[in-house]
Amino acid sequence: MRALFLSLLAAVTLASVGNAQSPMPVVVPAMTPAATAKGPATADSAPGSTQAALKVLQAMKAANEEILKQQAATLQKLDEIEKAATEIRIYTKRS
Repeated sequence: MRALFLSLLAAVTLASVGNAQSPMPVVVPAMTPAATAKGPATADSAPGSTQAALKVLQAMKAANEEILKQQAATLQKLDEIEKAATEIRIYTKRS
């Protein structure tokens, strides 16, 4: 009985190993740099681009300042919540 069981087990194992598929290789194409034709900056385009860059930077600075104000307000609220939680812990320990 054991011999029959072991032979069946060996046959099933060999059959499953024989039918196993090997994974397909994944081929990733190489990234080629995009061909861009940029000419040298001329004297006429430099001041305009500088002004545009300055305006963009000023807008980013204003946005960052607004975010910092919001974060400061949030931190203040979190400090108040933490103080309230500490008070609640103190009061619950007393009772």
